[in-house]
Amino acid sequence: MRCFALTLLLPACLAFQLPFRVPFFTKNVTADELDQPTVVKGSPRIAIIGAGAGGSSAAFWISKAKERFGVDVEVDVYEREDYIGGRSTVVYPYGNTSLPPLELGGSIFVAANKNLWRASDEFNLTRREFDAGAQTGVWDGHKLVFSFGDGWWDTIKVILRYGMLSPKNADSLVSGVIKNFLTLYSSATPKWDNIADLAATLGWSDLVSNTTADFFTQRGVSKKFTYEVIEAATRVNYGQNVDAIQALEGACSLATTGARGIEGGNYQLFERFLNHSGANVHLNTKVVSVTEASSSSHHWAVKTSAGTVEYKAVILAAPFHSTGIEISPSLAAQIPKQQYVHLHVTLLATTSPTPDPAYFGLPAGAKLPNMMLTTYEGARAGGKEPEFNSLSYHGQVREGEWAVKIFSKDRISDEWLNKLFLGKVGWVLRKEWDAYPQLPPTTVFPPVKLDRGFYYVNAFEPLISTMETETIASRNVVDLLLNEEFGSSICGSRISPSDADEAHTAGQTTSNDKDFVIGWDC
Repeated sequence: MRCFALTLLLPACLAFQLPFRVPFFTKNVTADELDQPTVVKGSPRIAIIGAGAGGSSAAFWISKAKERFGVDVEVDVYEREDYIGGRSTVVYPYGNTSLPPLELGGSIFVAANKNLWRASDEFNLTRREFDAGAQTGVWDGHKLVFSFGDGWWDTIKVILRYGMLSPKNADSLVSGVIKNFLTLYSSATPKWDNIADLAATLGWSDLVSNTTADFFTQRGVSKKFTYEVIEAATRVNYGQNVDAIQALEGACSLATTGARGIEGGNYQLFERFLNHSGANVHLNTKVVSVTEASSSSHHWAVKTSAGTVEYKAVILAAPFHSTGIEISPSLAAQIPKQQYVHLHVTLLATTSPTPDPAYFGLPAGAKLPNMMLTTYEGARAGGKEPEFNSLSYHGQVREGEWAVKIFSKDRISDEWLNKLFLGKVGWVLRKEWDAYPQLPPTTVFPPVKLDRGFYYVNAFEPLISTMETETIASRNVVDLLLNEEFGSSICGSRISPSDADEAHTAGQTTSNDKDFVIGWDC
């Protein structure tokens, strides 16, 4: 999860599996047949569009209602790519699967991310720790302005540069965000169909309507700490500066304690969600349109590259404007255009244990931090903008060779890489992502419910954009949908928190348990 971690994309290890049912579309279809809805007999059907964190967990939450209360429904998941995980996927150096893979997309979460943490336990996946002794530098494009680690001398250095109050006040603000965030896992968690109302309920209205810079500096955090340390976090986590990104995401970028990833790759979490759900998963299947079905009121015709099927409900778990899906103009008008940060990710293997110190204005042989973050402060003062957002070493590829990951706004050339790593570059892989939404201060959010039986998981992204919050948003959507269409929910016949006792009588864990996680428990 990008939120609650200072370092966004960290390496993980191992294999790929595809434990899914064969899609029910198996025959070649004509253009005319594509437009004719197939009304599948038997149980009502729900379509989920997208098999990333949001879509896979939505299928899982529905399966919980089926297991507990016998909700009669079948689920079809459509994914236009050929893999599960969305923006969470791995690659192998040199294409060699015997080498440790590297995460290419979002890849860390912490204990406060209770859905992913619980999933790793329930699915017997191994969490891996990251190097607690890593040194971090902050580069402004001209000079190394600061470096720090987790030792006692580093603590003194932070106090000498930033004072006692700025780190303390920033930590207090972040702790308050986490405390309110954790209410989303309790039995009394609010159910929402309006994101602005949810932000108000959680006390986050000021956070999302102000920039990170304004919010923190107005609350006792110095400008230097804000524009160096906090900006280093927002630039690595979201590719955005503190004077542009809203303060809730700024706070999320600072919550760093106990970052973990799944040994073998975080994508396994989402594969396991789908495997457990029993949903029909259709990879390499692009959804073309979602329209009202003519055969039945409040049903939806989902047209894909394989045909058209009629559904009782649809969950869109992908950024609408990136999907190319056609919906009615009246529904499309409800979803504000969301811009995304176009990020260049460069992965490489090098036999150089550090970059060239001369690039950073340091003498030959100088010890460099193994993670170099950046601030835009040099450019604000008229200097050169950093050529990257972050540059970090991620352990050994094999003896004497290290993996490096670079995030940048522009493409990193081979010439630049060879110069920085002293001509000792082997394998290189480049990937361009629309990695995360641009998140300026806002009071306007997309609707969670587009129409009866048509819900939008990614309405949550302008509030917080992470793997974990996709699973939270999907849980809320599934509860709303089941309540409206089936008179049920994940934890009972109604979604009111007062009905928790009904689920408790079914033998579920109670909310008095410190490990209680709503949805997993009831």
